[in-house]
Amino acid sequence: MVRVKICGITRAQDARLAEKLGAYAIGLNFHEKSSRVISPADAWKIRKRLDPATEAVGVFVDWKARLVVALAHSLELSAIQLHGDECSAYVTYCNKFLPVIKALRIDSKFSPARLGKYRKASAFLLDASQPGQFGGTGKTADWSMAQKTVEARGAVRPILLAGGLTPENVGEAILTVRPYAVDVASGVESRPGIKDAGKLREFFAEVARANKALSHNS
Repeated sequence: MVRVKICGITRAQDARLAEKLGAYAIGLNFHEKSSRVISPADAWKIRKRLDPATEAVGVFVDWKARLVVALAHSLELSAIQLHGDECSAYVTYCNKFLPVIKALRIDSKFSPARLGKYRKASAFLLDASQPGQFGGTGKTADWSMAQKTVEARGAVRPILLAGGLTPENVGEAILTVRPYAVDVASGVESRPGIKDAGKLREFFAEVARANKALSHNS
């Protein structure tokens, strides 16, 4: 069953609705240049109200590794998502403390072999490539390459699919790529950082339909 991670959460009510609809994880974005950036204080207010079974993932872009680990521990995060140009040694260091999701952007030079560079990553997130931006662009990732990557590496580490997912296309994305989970931010928003309840419900309904189709085809 393909799971759902709702990223760019900035409000407690959005986190609660995501939980209610079945999200296995929410993403809290600490990248200072993101339109969905959240302060540690506000992140803690959301984190402490989450069900213990719901994972809280901190999203970071090229921070100092020790600061990432320190903040992750203070907020009792479940995992660290590295969405910048962090090297393999950086991933290895962070993975000593918490599971690491390494985000990789599918650009013209991307190949599934790139995942092998990060041997200590607990999971990978495949996103669209947009120069100068680190996720949340609304641009659709290359599903064909994502599918090849899942086929080549998905049995080794969980692979999440992000990049331009919406209620209108998530079903097709799941049936094409068959990722471990889908990750959405802008596709279920009324404006950056503010989730739209109707779009969230539609998104989860489409994921459920796709999962049902996958189960019938297996």
